[in-house]
Amino acid sequence: MLDLDMGPNPLWLLEDLAHDLDLRPGMRVLDLGSGKGATSVFLAREYGVDVVAADLWIAPEQAAQVFAKAGVGDHVEAVRAEAHALPFEEQSFDAIVSVDAFEYFGTADNFLPYLLRFLRPGGQLGMATPATTREIRELGMIPPHIKEVVGWEAIAWHTAEWWRFQWDITELVKVTSARLQQDAWQDWLLWARAGAEHHPDGQSANQPVIDMLTTDRGEFLSFALVTAHKN
Repeated sequence: MLDLDMGPNPLWLLEDLAHDLDLRPGMRVLDLGSGKGATSVFLAREYGVDVVAADLWIAPEQAAQVFAKAGVGDHVEAVRAEAHALPFEEQSFDAIVSVDAFEYFGTADNFLPYLLRFLRPGGQLGMATPATTREIRELGMIPPHIKEVVGWEAIAWHTAEWWRFQWDITELVKVTSARLQQDAWQDWLLWARAGAEHHPDGQSANQPVIDMLTTDRGEFLSFALVTAHKN
């Protein structure tokens, strides 16, 4: 898992998120921002779905090797794609899932309507993304221990209720859950510490995150898990 690291504890997040989804064998699922493929393998293995793993930064050939090694090569297709220019037919997916990625492309007001083009009526949408317990705009600043590590990117980390409103107000979906993951900062910390031990340069790469999380202790940092059905 750590060799496929492109974001914190993706399978713990996906496993939790999936409790609020109804994924069934044979469904066609888009894994948006799939990284090196850990979440796509999990979806194919655990739920028997057919996955399209879409990511901008990972070559399809590299991801395909991961899927073949995991024994799910027949059920996962790797595609290089940018989230705002998806190369798929409209209404071609039963579900769209995104873990550790939605904060990079999904906060714009017009993104949800665009994304829903590719989801069948009644289809499911689920995402897990870094979150805050209070809106940065409400605080009037990025807390210093967060700003030091992630800088301005923290303004894209929102509360679960922000996401609920952002999706609900469109009337294009019915939000079925919008919650902060319980003890999310502790899972994130475990992952960062494991990365520090596993990778040759892991200590230098992960220590700032470890310091941020141990300072925060869940006061501001969390993960938002949000699911919806397309109307």
